[in-house]
Amino acid sequence: MSVADKVGESSSFGRARNRSARGRAKALTEGSIPAYELTRLPLDQVAPTPLNPRRNFGSDEEMTRFGEELREAQLAACVAVTRGAYLKLWPVHESVIGPDAQYVLVNGERRFRSGVHVGLDKLDFVVRDDLAATREDFVDHLLAENLDREDFDVMERARGVDQLVSVCAEDGGERGARSRAAKRLGKDRSWVTNQLALLTLPAEIQVMLSAGEVSERDGRALARHFKEDSSLGAAELLAHLESTKQSAEQQKEEEQRLLAAGREALAQAGSGDLLSADNKLQEPGGTSTGSEAASVGSPVPVEGLLSADNKPSPASSPASRADADRAGSPAETAAEPESKAGREGTSESVPVPRRQQPDTDGSREQVVTGVKFPYDNAARAATFLDDRMDDAQFLKLVDILNGMAERRRSAASATTT
Repeated sequence: MSVADKVGESSSFGRARNRSARGRAKALTEGSIPAYELTRLPLDQVAPTPLNPRRNFGSDEEMTRFGEELREAQLAACVAVTRGAYLKLWPVHESVIGPDAQYVLVNGERRFRSGVHVGLDKLDFVVRDDLAATREDFVDHLLAENLDREDFDVMERARGVDQLVSVCAEDGGERGARSRAAKRLGKDRSWVTNQLALLTLPAEIQVMLSAGEVSERDGRALARHFKEDSSLGAAELLAHLESTKQSAEQQKEEEQRLLAAGREALAQAGSGDLLSADNKLQEPGGTSTGSEAASVGSPVPVEGLLSADNKPSPASSPASRADADRAGSPAETAAEPESKAGREGTSESVPVPRRQQPDTDGSREQVVTGVKFPYDNAARAATFLDDRMDDAQFLKLVDILNGMAERRRSAASATTT
């Protein structure tokens, strides 16, 4: 909830005024004002806390512009605690805040500094000693506004997280300090660890992180490498970062090249350049290779391969070819509807095992792994696999198929010669 929401529409909001202690006590009792209210404080009575991790409050030009905007209208109040509440937590800071400061800033230091820069006497404040109940509370609220700022640079944030972890360790012990800090910030413990790791980097790289010349992600990677070898200097770390990026880019380009090659191989498979429907090598145009095919137009049988129905193809004899070519064969007529129905329902099927019937001579029974798969259409088969395999397995499959195709071409070439 914002300060404006908490302050509400009381007479103090939008028209800041001082209220006597008696009047304030009466108003609090009656519930007409919240536990804290907007008030205007002289800037010479306010001091910033040395605990604020923020170091960059803008250039002189930016502070002048912002200060003049505050002179016209202050849209958000600064937040402070009283001197006594602050020194109760950090008595060693008494000399730092000075003898005249009656209040110490929690949030709004840029507004405070810009107001001082243009010579403003007063600004709107909300005084909330409840934010200084414990040291952890104070640092937590100190970081709350800064962590949400878009211009809060990486190293400022890391220093703020380190400050909170240190306070948690002092108040509750080293054990679990990072976990307690992470819980207060609404982050994971690993996030806190990554922030602290940035503080271990050489000063030159920390400056580059603050300036945005090195991204936070690269900073974390450098911190991990620096942990492995703390003898490395800034130049060596940056050289390692550049080398790592180049290697990653080359790997990405190689993956893209392999994917493109795989797509091209699929396109060729769709045109019939690799395997035919019955797993026999085909030339472009659909004609089978081999001397016998050239002379009589018959496919060349290949021993030990599987046909479209996953049955071993025995060496064909003239008699068997004659039987196969006989038109109107009852066996062929009976098998055709079943084969067609199987093909129509297989493109989206899940692979399932099935038992092959005994051999024609009845001598043995084989068990093979069959799949419902579009063997009768190379393009559909390729699409079927492309849709179901990840990139790594798909590329491996393409390499295997190309190797098989090359062996078949070689075998076919040897047969023709």
